[in-house]
Amino acid sequence: MEENNGLDDPCEGRLSAIFARAAKHVFGFFLMVVLCNLTHYFLRPFSQPRITSDTLVGLLIGNLGIVHSLFDRAAAQVLRFIIDFGMICYMFVLGIEMDPYVLLRAPTREAKVAYAGVLSTFIMACSITPFLNFPEKNKTLCILALSTSLSSTASPVLTRLITSCKIGKSDIGRLVIAAGMHSDFISTLLLSIGYIVFPIRGSKEPSRKIGRPREIIEMSSALVLQILVSAKVSPVVMNWVNNENPPGKPMKGTHLVLSIAFMVLVCSCSTVYGYSSVLSAFVAGIFFPSDGRVSKWVIGKVNYLLTTIFFPIFFIWMGFEADFREFEPKHMGTWGRLLLLFVIPTVGKVVGTLVSGVLLGFHWPESVALGLLLSTKGHFQIYMAIAARSFGLTSTSTSIVMVIAVFFTVVHTPSVVAHIIKRARKRAPTQRMALQWLDPANELRILLCVHGPQNVPAAINFMEISRSTAEPGTVVFVTDIIELTDEIAATLVQGDGVDTVTVTDKCVTEMRDQVTTAVQAYVDQNAEGLKLRRMLALSTFNGMASDICILAEELMLTLIILPFHKSQRADGTLDTGHSGFRYVNRKVLRSAPCSVGILVDRGLGLIEKISRSYVSLNVAVIFIAGKDDREALAYAGRVARHPGVKLTVIRFLVETNSENTSQRAGNYRVNIAEQEEEMKLDDECFAEFYERHVAGGHVAYTEKHHANSAETYSTLRSLEGHYALIIVGRGGRVNSPLTVGMNDWEQCPELGPIGDVLSGSDFSVKTSVLIIQQHSVRGVLDGLEDDFSIM
Repeated sequence: MEENNGLDDPCEGRLSAIFARAAKHVFGFFLMVVLCNLTHYFLRPFSQPRITSDTLVGLLIGNLGIVHSLFDRAAAQVLRFIIDFGMICYMFVLGIEMDPYVLLRAPTREAKVAYAGVLSTFIMACSITPFLNFPEKNKTLCILALSTSLSSTASPVLTRLITSCKIGKSDIGRLVIAAGMHSDFISTLLLSIGYIVFPIRGSKEPSRKIGRPREIIEMSSALVLQILVSAKVSPVVMNWVNNENPPGKPMKGTHLVLSIAFMVLVCSCSTVYGYSSVLSAFVAGIFFPSDGRVSKWVIGKVNYLLTTIFFPIFFIWMGFEADFREFEPKHMGTWGRLLLLFVIPTVGKVVGTLVSGVLLGFHWPESVALGLLLSTKGHFQIYMAIAARSFGLTSTSTSIVMVIAVFFTVVHTPSVVAHIIKRARKRAPTQRMALQWLDPANELRILLCVHGPQNVPAAINFMEISRSTAEPGTVVFVTDIIELTDEIAATLVQGDGVDTVTVTDKCVTEMRDQVTTAVQAYVDQNAEGLKLRRMLALSTFNGMASDICILAEELMLTLIILPFHKSQRADGTLDTGHSGFRYVNRKVLRSAPCSVGILVDRGLGLIEKISRSYVSLNVAVIFIAGKDDREALAYAGRVARHPGVKLTVIRFLVETNSENTSQRAGNYRVNIAEQEEEMKLDDECFAEFYERHVAGGHVAYTEKHHANSAETYSTLRSLEGHYALIIVGRGGRVNSPLTVGMNDWEQCPELGPIGDVLSGSDFSVKTSVLIIQQHSVRGVLDGLEDDFSIM
């Protein structure tokens, strides 16, 4: 027994040592994940991307003594295998997202910016990097590889940065992302081709006992074969797998295994003849089909694998290889290299974008910002910096300098984006164009849109109840919104001015003459306080909303009134409407630089004349909560001044003593601070309105106390037939127990929950509805729309 115990002890000791070592590695991995997330949390207020925090933590943790004691030669080799495998996956997915056929098309604006940046940086790098004292044996190789790397852009890092800073929908954001993709594609493709002529091999890698010309021919032939298989055979295989696994059904395991095996086969074709496995994966990915269920599945899974598992290990490896004990801070050459490796890509990209910006007509500040953003480097450049040291091309100190230079190309990009937003915000309208904030001393400016003569009677009555006294007065821009068809386009005649176009289509001119005659006759009889202007918005439905918004901005309007896309039939019901005009209305609501109203005409136009000597029109305004309701109340205050209008304000309040009210209100997410601020604004706005109009007896007032949306709906139905016009707010982003759940059965979401009920087909055929949305200067970018234009 004693002898057996003696024999078993060494085995048990080795086994326990292995488990202890494995436990330390697992603990180190989770510690890296926690520290990266924690550092990213603290850097998030500064808009820093995750690679910034990962690089900092990786350099710190990787240089700890305990980490170096954990990774002996065998463990370091295994770690290198893991890193190489992860980079193969990274480059394969990066290649899939590239389009190789852009090289065969005429260069786009984005491509010109990218090519100019790559070319200027490459020339500058080739001129300066020879002075960095590379080893004489591989000097040409180092210069070309480093120059190409400095000319590149880390498009995944740049895309995530632009998206997280919320300028991805802007013109400069879209341009930067596309130019970054072009730059990344061109530079990595140059590296892939250059590897054939200048292969990089480690000192311990077995050399092939053949001549260089033969090796180049074999490697080139293998690469061409790989490209042909990826471009011609891959679509056939992937299409077959996609057809066998339609969307909505789980993918068959055998097909999934077959697809992955085929991808591995394609990626490894050229590696047999000594080609780089990482670059081989990129080349295979370039020509691999990007569409289809399998490709999207691979992209999603690989990106998830990289983010959750690979990148923490990658940055530990980076810190481990970038050993600060071999750093040479006392040598001036070290800091000179750091300065040059940061200045070359930054200045090179800026020079390229400035030249391309002059040719393309960009403003120079935006061109400089483009260059600074396109100088961003990322994971592949860090991998190359460490790999160069592993292959003996550079010293450890130089590799550390390269990693630090990559870090500095990323860390300044949020400040560049902040400068872009600052310049765009200066150009954006800062005046709050809404009725609630309109200075009483300023005239009211309204853009009143009509589809044709059928909208004119309702438009005239709207002008009547909206017009103010002679001072300050009301300016109404009656605008015909007409779809530009091929027939109408053929009749356009270019005038003397650049933007002067005359419409000669007979139907259009006759329709406009009818509208002009009718509204001008009304203005001639009721000229006091009313000024009429005629406008035309002739465009396709895709561009019509943009034209309307441009008009509103140029004319400094306070309110846009759009006719509802549905028209009333002879029996009083509404038809199915025109989908094109509905699209226009919804897009104007999203993009307008001022408040917007949608007028649902169900009898307002049938009133021949609204008298100014006696009450001839009963109007109600519904007030629940939110800025849209406050805007509706502000407009109702103007309507209340008309002597022929009897206005009633109906305020809906939450019944506080009802049971389970708090529970019903808690079924959806509510920001308590925002809700309290909104309630305060509502109370102040309503108190001011009450004191000005209700207290003097000019406006009737009633309150409705309800506990839920069902009671609100019943009250709305009870208003049927009592009023000729009901004014409501659209109710955007209002979380109230009185409307929650009403969105579930909305037929027209652009009208809001209350407006949709009042304009429904089962509501009164004699009650018109005006739905108002207040313009908000507080957007995602604090007063700047996500899709702003600055170029």
